[in-house]
Amino acid sequence: MASRFRRRNDSSASAGAQRPSAKLWGIAAGGAAVVTVAGVFVSLATGNPSDPGPSASSPAHSAPQASGERGHVVHGVPVGYPHTQAGAKAAAANYTTVSGSAGFLTDKDARHRAVSVMATQGGAESAEKKADLAAAQAADALRGDNSKVSAGQAIARTGVLSAHVLGFDAHGAMVRLWTTTVRGSAAGHAAPKVGFESVTVTLTWESNDWKVRSSASTTGLVAPVDARQASNVARDFSGYVPTAAEDPVLSGAAGQNGFPAGYGRDEHGARAAAVSATMLYGDPRFFTDEDWRHRMLKATAAPSVLHSVTSDTDSTARLVVENRGVGADGKAADGSELITRTAALATRAISYSDQAASIELWTASVGGVAGKDETQRPQVAFLRMTVDLVWEDGTWKTTAVTPSEPLVPSPPTMQEADPADSFADVGGASNAPATA
Repeated sequence: MASRFRRRNDSSASAGAQRPSAKLWGIAAGGAAVVTVAGVFVSLATGNPSDPGPSASSPAHSAPQASGERGHVVHGVPVGYPHTQAGAKAAAANYTTVSGSAGFLTDKDARHRAVSVMATQGGAESAEKKADLAAAQAADALRGDNSKVSAGQAIARTGVLSAHVLGFDAHGAMVRLWTTTVRGSAAGHAAPKVGFESVTVTLTWESNDWKVRSSASTTGLVAPVDARQASNVARDFSGYVPTAAEDPVLSGAAGQNGFPAGYGRDEHGARAAAVSATMLYGDPRFFTDEDWRHRMLKATAAPSVLHSVTSDTDSTARLVVENRGVGADGKAADGSELITRTAALATRAISYSDQAASIELWTASVGGVAGKDETQRPQVAFLRMTVDLVWEDGTWKTTAVTPSEPLVPSPPTMQEADPADSFADVGGASNAPATA
């Protein structure tokens, strides 16, 4: 399949949203990227496979057992994680995403079934009560400007922008997530709203899987929506109601090269490969570490486009490094740090066969500079793109990314953006989420 190259600029506008001033590349030309107002490229953010921890087992659990297969789902909950830090990150991310999904928040029976899978032995009852309370509190957000919640029109998507392991051993882990949420309704007139949360998930290794012992959330770092993106109207979100799109599923599974292990030859595998590609193409190391970038490209891009994508991304990376004066650690001489993260909010299959697939992603991409210059404070842009993949070398490899109209929720209300230097807490490789 031939590689594709797309450019867009802010001279064109859509009925629902203004496109940001941007250069958007297909994967064959270096990943989807957006130029921030500061001249820094915001790309598709990353996963960071961690070193494996020791293996251990725990007593039997009454909840359904994990199969060990990546992407296996029980009662709507992904299960079967590696006993590693990356596996713990993936579990924390998925459990947080499930707990914030429309189905979980609007269907009590489905919520309790999901809790029975996620919770530790003996912890389901209290987890159910906490989940019921959270669902009741979310009702106003899911109504939009309607008189009551319409479960079929509810928009409740969560994207994980960073994941930091606060503690890890053979028996448990504690992971702090920085997430962005989009909640509202595709019915009515008010666009769904953006939110940011800091979620701390405590996990126990039990029944050969990660289980949630506790979870607590507070308001997270607030990044302003890129001023060049106008909010869409409510009906524009209809393609991302529960029956129309799926939440991304992160796995934390990695091969010997440190990048995602091979994906299954099915639609789920294609979706996962597309999600990982969009994350990896935005890792700050994509811009600052040539060796990492080349290894990542070899792991994710199809051989037919590898040469051209390597050449083009090398040029892109040099431009970013020169513009910001950052070194291999992503930092400039004044201590400011390049911040790039992208979270997948939802996936939709456009087409699929066992040889090729096209997967649409709705993403939230944060980028800017953590430092003293407030004019370069990280901002969030909401993008849509179609990732084309082919089945080669026993896995799904990307051939192109084609951007489409952005889908932009309303910005956070009554919340001021955090200072630019505070975003250093979510930068760096150690804060990268697990990949799919």
